[in-house]
Amino acid sequence: MKRIVSLAVAAAAAATVFAVVAYAGHTASTATSVKVTAKDFKFTLSRKSAPHGKVVFHVTNKGPSKHDFKIAGKKTKLLGKGKSATLSVTLKKGKKYTYICTVPGHAALGMKGIFKAT
Repeated sequence: MKRIVSLAVAAAAAATVFAVVAYAGHTASTATSVKVTAKDFKFTLSRKSAPHGKVVFHVTNKGPSKHDFKIAGKKTKLLGKGKSATLSVTLKKGKKYTYICTVPGHAALGMKGIFKAT
């Protein structure tokens, strides 16, 4: 009987270690990627919404003027023609976020929009 109890305890301990190791490699959520193209005073996004949590915006300037991309209080550096940057933000569920180009006058010319976290 002692041997059976010892084996049961050892099996339970092994199962616990396995569960802890498996969980340590688990990420609660993965980031959602959104491609953003800046061109001719307009942003084109690959999607207008994403699940709440970490969202990574991959911004590329394909226009002749310099642009940046700002959302959720963070922004990219100023990007020249053909340059790219990545911007990672954490968005809250159900909230709408305004995105803009902060170069003076660019938002007024159309470089702005709304992105929603679902």
